[in-house]
This record gives sequence, C-alpha cells and structure tokens, in this order.
Amino acid sequence: MTVASNSRAALRCCISLAGRRTVATSSSDPIRPLIASLPTRSRYPPKTPDFSIGHLIIGGGVVGLSIASALSRRWPDRTTYLVERNKSFGEETSSRNSEVIHAGLYYPADSLKTRLCLRGRELMYQYCQENGIPHKQTKKLLVGADFAKEYLEKLQSHCQALGPQAPPTRLITGRQASELEPHLSPDIAWALLSERTGIVSSHDLMANLEKELLEADNAEIVYDTKVVRVDPNEPDVVARDSKRGNDGSQDGWVVQTVTSGAEDADALLAKVLINASGLNAPMVLNSLLKEMGAEQDPIPMWHSKGNYAAYKGPGATNVQHLIYPVPDTRNKGAHGHTSLGTHLTLDLDGNIRFGPDTEWISPPPSSTSSTEALDFWKRNLVVSESRLSSMYNSITEYLPNIEPSHLTPDYAGIRPKLIGPETKGFMDFQFLWHSSSSLSSQKLWQRAPYLPPPSTSCISKARESMDRSDTGGGVMVSLLGIESPGLTSSLAIGELVRDMVANGVYAEDPKRKVSENKGARNEDGAHRVDAWA
Repeated sequence: MTVASNSRAALRCCISLAGRRTVATSSSDPIRPLIASLPTRSRYPPKTPDFSIGHLIIGGGVVGLSIASALSRRWPDRTTYLVERNKSFGEETSSRNSEVIHAGLYYPADSLKTRLCLRGRELMYQYCQENGIPHKQTKKLLVGADFAKEYLEKLQSHCQALGPQAPPTRLITGRQASELEPHLSPDIAWALLSERTGIVSSHDLMANLEKELLEADNAEIVYDTKVVRVDPNEPDVVARDSKRGNDGSQDGWVVQTVTSGAEDADALLAKVLINASGLNAPMVLNSLLKEMGAEQDPIPMWHSKGNYAAYKGPGATNVQHLIYPVPDTRNKGAHGHTSLGTHLTLDLDGNIRFGPDTEWISPPPSSTSSTEALDFWKRNLVVSESRLSSMYNSITEYLPNIEPSHLTPDYAGIRPKLIGPETKGFMDFQFLWHSSSSLSSQKLWQRAPYLPPPSTSCISKARESMDRSDTGGGVMVSLLGIESPGLTSSLAIGELVRDMVANGVYAEDPKRKVSENKGARNEDGAHRVDAWA
C-alpha cells in the first residue's frame, strides 16, 4: 500500500508532465461522449470470491474518502475497504478544481446539488476547524453590469428561500463593490456579496480523511489497484432451497481487482459496494447491461475540461475576495449550468488564479478497448497557450487592467458530465441503486431510495426508485456526475450514503447510536483480506 505524501502542486506537475502532449479537438468536430464499460471485464471470467467484507468503496477521491470515513465510523464492527487505481488519493478530479467552499447559490432549491452543498458547507467548516485543515472564509463577489441587476435580485430571493442553511447574501452597488475590490471595472454596476464562501486545502482535507481510515481498526485503503470486473453474487440454489434457506451471508457483489505488477485477479464479496469512481463510474454500470432486463442504452460519459491560469501582475493586487462574473442572461439559449464563468479564485497563500473556462473534449473514435485509450483525458491535462486569449477577454470584463503577458498556464481539470454541450437543461447529482438479486429485472437508470423526490428541474432518466424490500440481495450505490459543488458537498454525500445504507441494507434508524464494539467482526477469509490489503 502506498500512502500519499506529495503536495497538491507536485501532484499536478507529475501528472501534467506524464501527459505532456495535449490532444486538441477541432472546433468544427462535434463533441462526442465516451461510451464504454470496464475494458478488462472480458479478460477475467467470473470467479468465486476468496473472502468477504462489509463495505467496499471504489474511488479514492474526496467523495470516496468521505463515504469510507462515514461508513467505518458508523459501523466499527464491520469492515470498510477503499480501493483506488492510482498510487495515492485524489489524483484525478479531486486535485484539479478551484478548492472553493461554495455557499450554495446557484442550483434549483429542490436539487441534491443545493441540499448537499448547503449541508456540506457547514460540515466542511466544522471539520476543518476541528481537524486543523487549512481553510479561509474569503467571501465572494458576484459582479455584473447594469443588465445583471435582475439576475442578482432573483438569485438573492432564491437564496433567502432556502431555509435555515440559506447562504447569507447582500446586494450592493458597483461603487460599494469597488470599495471592497478597487481593481473592479467601472462598468460593474451591481454585485452580490456571498458571506459564507471560502477556500480549503483539498490535499490536507483528503490527507486527514486518509489518516482517519488508516488508523481505524476496521478500515483500510488499497492503492495502485484497479477494479476489473463486477458481478452480482446469487446464493447457491441448493442452499437457497434448503430448510435453512438463504441467511443473506452470501448476498453481495463479487469484485475482482488487480494490483499493479500482478497478473491474477483477487476476488472478494462485498455486501455493500459504493461506486464513487468519478470519471469512470458509468463504466461499472455499463459492464452489467447484459445482465439487466430489457435492452437499454449505456450511460454516456462527457468530459468538460476546465483550464486555469495563474496571474501575478498589475490590475489585480491585494485581492481579498473571490470574484465571479454574472452569467450573461441575455444569451437565453445557453446550456444550463455549464460554467460559472472564468472567475478569480485565491489559494491559501493569497495567489491569484483565473478559471476554469469550459473546453469540451472528445475521446478518440476507437477508445473503448483498453484502459489507456479510455484514459484519453489524461493527455489533456496541460493548459494550451491558445486558451489564454479567450480567458483574458473574459477576465477583462470585470478586471480591465490586467496585462496578458502576466497570465500564465497553471493546470487543468476534467469535470465528469452526464450531458453534453448541446443539451439544454439541468443535470443533478445522480445516486443510482442496484441489488445483486434479480438484476435482470432492474433498470440501468434506477434512482436510489431514501432520497428526496427528484428535482423538477432535472432532466435525468432516473426518476423511479427501486424498493429494495422487493428484491433483497447486496447493494451497489453508484454516484454519477459528481462535479461542482462536489468538493463542498463531499462530507454531506458521505453522510447521505451512510444513511441510505443504514435504511436500505441494515434496516436501522440512521440516527441510532453507533455501536461501541471496536474492531471489525471476523468476516469470511479475514487472513486473505489482510494479504490482499
């Protein structure tokens, strides 16, 4: 097992140099999604599990770590394992974002993005304070010209109606905004001041979550290990039909993994499988399509690249707030919630960076047969110099005196999207739920139970939930499209998944006092679990 020690900046540099050749998509080419399943599944036939565990989380980003932490703390007498294909935590989406603690301003009131952002914001500040995680409540200015007043007024009204955790906001004039940030353009007529916005060191946050798991008696992280196959485990027919019947001990998902350098796969049985693999999460579900019922289309994966630029120079000195431009609402045909503009963010040392912008990328036409081909996006993690011109034009709408020669490429990240640039509408976070029993009767887009009703604004196909009481079996929860505000929401997502598992797997009250038992129960093949981890 490899424990991460590299800094966030070093991590970005390492990955960027590894994929130095940027793959560009011609502006005239239509943007295509990646439609693929686990590329290794056909190479690994079904296998009897060598051992069993309670909970397995696929994906060591901030969301996967948060879920693993929540499950291990809630059930200290059950084993919780996290498997991550990279050598350390957070090497993909989680280390390549703005590191902003969002207040929860933008999304529909009944959406999971809003609910989880509001709850996650408060959990994040509390967790950072209790654990010494570097963070700062910087506040944010959302700025615009005269046309922006109506938008800002509606946004403020929207925020005020969000209930007890509503983000505090204040509508101010352009002159008042300029008193806070003197470099703002004189064309800025209105601004909304968000009091609860901040920034956090995502690396330190993830390192602390990792530390908690490694110190727990019932949890472990397995790095440099990829999932190559997932199958539902149906209890033996003879045992099921005997007087004893099925006691549920063999319900779950058989997950095959391969550690770097090994040829053979290890197979384990997980009662609860959490698919939090970020950009690759749809592949796990797509690989099960043949086992599901009526013919269904696979889940597409769209990739939205966000470029960031560093800035040190005139026209933006001693900036204290995050500064976001108002979306130009005069463009009524815009893709819903694609981007919040090329905004100004700060790091904890006070350094300025601009971004992200929005650059959609397409996979190569043949990228469905190997892991290397499916990871095409890794070759796009370098900021192209050609992006700086359009970023500069966007920035000077609110900071007119910056100089283009001081704008330098910094880093880029990839947002996992479930809809492409031509689809107009809002896509919420997606939590899908599948049982290992009677998979042939289930739908691919099957919404998890124990969630609030789906947002009326969301265009997802996952409108119906499966009643687990009708099917039994082990459970797989898949998290799809966890883009912004995923970092802010991460601890709340862990809390939500924990409560869903309590309700749907163990039939427990989520608010029940945590068991005082220390150390995981001796599950089947415990010595083989230790060898695998």
